[in-house]
Amino acid sequence: MCEGLKKFSEVKPMIDTVTFNPSLDYIVTVNDFKQGAVNRTVEEHILPGGKGINVSRVLKNLGCESTALGFAAGFTGQELIRLLAETGIAADFIQVEHGMSRINVKLRNRNGAMQEESEINGQGPQPSPQDIRRLYDRLDRLSQGDILVMAGSIPDSLPKSMYRDIMEHLREKKLNIVVDATGALLSNVLSCRPFLIKPNNHELGELFGVPISDKDVALHYARRLQEQGARNVLVSMAGEGAVLASEDGGHYRMEAPKGRVVNSVGAGDSMVAGFLYGYMTTGDYREAFRCGVCTGSASAFSEELATKAEVLKLMERCTGGRDMEVRNED
Repeated sequence: MCEGLKKFSEVKPMIDTVTFNPSLDYIVTVNDFKQGAVNRTVEEHILPGGKGINVSRVLKNLGCESTALGFAAGFTGQELIRLLAETGIAADFIQVEHGMSRINVKLRNRNGAMQEESEINGQGPQPSPQDIRRLYDRLDRLSQGDILVMAGSIPDSLPKSMYRDIMEHLREKKLNIVVDATGALLSNVLSCRPFLIKPNNHELGELFGVPISDKDVALHYARRLQEQGARNVLVSMAGEGAVLASEDGGHYRMEAPKGRVVNSVGAGDSMVAGFLYGYMTTGDYREAFRCGVCTGSASAFSEELATKAEVLKLMERCTGGRDMEVRNED
């Protein structure tokens, strides 16, 4: 539940996020990285990682409680759960017997005024059919009006239709389901009418085999995804801002707030969390969109994920007037 809840004040929905392949994110900064040589870090952070977990962490920062679900294994899985408990986030992970949860290395190379980011992501454990059944049993606790966020990649052992299979299983519950995924994981769920999908412009272009760098073009293809079943389509475009095609016929464009980008990890997940928070507290897609863009930007401007104070500060600057263009025509 969220502080200041208005839209669902009587329903008080549960919010579950599912990260099928979570990780410990080991974020290291090196000055003038040299390949093939010994490099020493100047900064290090270890954080619970994965797209759904990031959504839960930002929702927590904004005052919304959620439960983080997924699969965990080995000593890294135990540490992941411990770190989530430290931040006050409820976790109900399925313990997988074989393998271990991933350690994803995020390398930031500072070379003068330039900073490059590289990633090495692990494989993660392989859930068994029994593990999957246990996850389904946990999801069966959700009821009408609850929110389910499914985000990120899945282990190779799971079918590419995993997200769709879950949505089909839960169809009669009439949940508000958010999907933040790529390729077949995303395209497979459209007929199940997800409440929200959030591709970036490159992922959107890959679905249709076209490059997308312009907001008008992004909105055109966002509407194409609505025709295929998605209720709301939020397209992030990095420094170019974002667009939203909402189920009430609204078409929104917003420029990215001005600021220095110091961290690209979790900005898209933060946008999803901000959108949900904005919609649940106002019931208005325009405000949800503005909150989503500002939350994503606040994370990009911070060493860690956005805090509520950082989001509110950006929202005060981005009033939704000159920063946002709204069209309701077809």
